[in-house]
Amino acid sequence: NVIIYGETGSGKDLVAKAIHEYSARKGNYVPVNCGAIPEQLLESEFFGHEEGAFTSATRRHVGFFEEADGGTLFLDEIGELPLLMQGKLLHALQNDAIRRVGGTVDVPVDVRVIAATNRDLEHQVEEKGFRLDLFYRLNLLPIAIPPLRERPEDVLPLVRRFLAELCASYGITQEPQITARAVEIAKTHPWPGNVRHCLLYTSPSPRDV
Repeated sequence: NVIIYGETGSGKDLVAKAIHEYSARKGNYVPVNCGAIPEQLLESEFFGHEEGAFTSATRRHVGFFEEADGGTLFLDEIGELPLLMQGKLLHALQNDAIRRVGGTVDVPVDVRVIAATNRDLEHQVEEKGFRLDLFYRLNLLPIAIPPLRERPEDVLPLVRRFLAELCASYGITQEPQITARAVEIAKTHPWPGNVRHCLLYTSPSPRDV
């Protein structure tokens, strides 16, 4: 299991996808934004449910864990999971098995979890907002992505990449030249939104083009 630490927009999801693609795991890569799922749906979305488990359960639903069996489950913004769900996630990781909502038997799963967060999980543990046992279970290989302002050598390659993509999308055959002054400004810009901000900064409007 891996935890990727980094500010918003620093590319945690791309690092997670690269880990999966370069690993021996050839199963599905299942990305999940933990902060985007309503709390009352978390257990059903993660572990699935059986037909008739609740009023709207008209058929069996396969959850994220079963979908990622043999592959990788990427849990973005892991720090936003409520404590109750953290305990259920820990149980699944400890036993390599899940139980669907409304089910009576455990379903074995082989899942490698990559988590990501822009929060200080150790501080959350101290504040009782994140389970210590889950932290230890996930934090086997921590990877920290420096913010873009600390790696100015990456700015120009990123700008060139985004310019090429934008020119292709607008049908521009002659790519604009990047002036020395523009390079200087880009390298000293604080990039509060990191790579995502870099893309927005590079993107012209159709009027500008």
